[in-house]
Amino acid sequence: MQYASQLVIFCFSHCDKASILQCSHLFHCVHAASCLCGSAPCLLCGCCPSTYNSTVTRLIFSFFLLLGTLVSVIMILPGMEEQLQKIPGFCKGSSSIPGVENHVNCNIIVGYKSVYRVCFAMACFFFIFSLIMARVRSSKDPRAALQNGFWFFKFLILVGITVGAFFIPDGTFSTVWFYFGVLGSFVFIIIQLILLIDFAHNWNKTWLENAEEGNRNCWFAGLLSFTFIHYTLAFAAVVLFYLYYTQPDACIEHKVFISLNLIFSIIISIISVLPQVQEVQPQSGLLQASLISLYTMYVTWSAMTNNPDRKCNPSLLSLVSNTTSSLAPTTSPGQVQWWDAQGIVGLVIFFFCTLYASIRSSSNTQVNKLMQTADATGAEGGLCQAVDNEEDGVTYSYSFFHFCLFLASLYIMMTLTNWYQPNTTSQVMLSTMPAVWVKISSSWLGLALYLWTLVAPLILTNRDFS
Repeated sequence: MQYASQLVIFCFSHCDKASILQCSHLFHCVHAASCLCGSAPCLLCGCCPSTYNSTVTRLIFSFFLLLGTLVSVIMILPGMEEQLQKIPGFCKGSSSIPGVENHVNCNIIVGYKSVYRVCFAMACFFFIFSLIMARVRSSKDPRAALQNGFWFFKFLILVGITVGAFFIPDGTFSTVWFYFGVLGSFVFIIIQLILLIDFAHNWNKTWLENAEEGNRNCWFAGLLSFTFIHYTLAFAAVVLFYLYYTQPDACIEHKVFISLNLIFSIIISIISVLPQVQEVQPQSGLLQASLISLYTMYVTWSAMTNNPDRKCNPSLLSLVSNTTSSLAPTTSPGQVQWWDAQGIVGLVIFFFCTLYASIRSSSNTQVNKLMQTADATGAEGGLCQAVDNEEDGVTYSYSFFHFCLFLASLYIMMTLTNWYQPNTTSQVMLSTMPAVWVKISSSWLGLALYLWTLVAPLILTNRDFS
């Protein structure tokens, strides 16, 4: 940056107007180049308003994750199999799982392997940063410069790890990484629910404050409308689940899943409006409970769509077309249905949660402790003003943030591959019951966590839960 400043001074001192214009363009190039190695606000200052250094850093790291997700999506697009098969050793003689060779068609497994390797690279990248950034207390720590700058070199490192991942010997890599993905996805689903709880609390608090300051009837009507919509969608989902994902003499697991989550949703809704809870948490209400209930129904549906028993898991196409082919397998040998409705919805929720985790500044003490972030503080005004708000202490845990992105990489891997695992007996890639139980158990744990946020102030009366 010092060189760029000297360049501008020289230009305006010794050049005519045309030369000054050229020098100006040169200065912008030098400035942009220097920002690739500089801080996060320097990199985005030209397109962002006044913001915090910590916020911009999280946005850029989230952009890395979304960029990797986009690459993974491209890997499984129809027609990419031929291009991926050109990678040396990627198909011929491949045995990603012992016994798979000559059993699973390369057109099936090549997309699976590619997504696993791209997501493996992202997971390694964020896990390494999670270890490096452990116990960083403020931006004065030398490691904070690595967190908030050197973006060009970090991007090169990510690309390098991704390229190297495609040369990993097959062996049991996919088998082992599959179980890493299952465990990581389970934890990330819980984190998604925490973020949704935080979002719902902030949403309800903001609208209640607006109702006190402005048009009271309008804001309360909005809260009531969204609460009604959430509960209506959740109830409609329950009805559809019983109609299409259960059978009179079969699908016992699905009946249990739907019934339990319906009961649990009713319980948390009742508890959220109890006078005792309202007394210690005036901001608690049905809006949060309705949103959590709707998300719980989504997780329930997502779990049921991973059931390998096609009698209890009809294809979405057969449901929409109202045909009688619901008992037929949704995938025939030699074909893989990478894209389905629950996968697309899962990506949308993932995108929302990742963006919200990058820009969130919650005032909820419980959520801040869970997510390792500090209380929200106001930003100073000013055009293109980058504020370093971490000189006295970090506003979020660098290490925990990267660990969340590490888990998000595993969740993306499982979502894009639809939790499939090669099956050497039937010669197709199918879902397995572990995926069902992981999703259902995560929904139960998430409901328990939300219930704890309601009753904790009543149980631990000597602690501050504001």
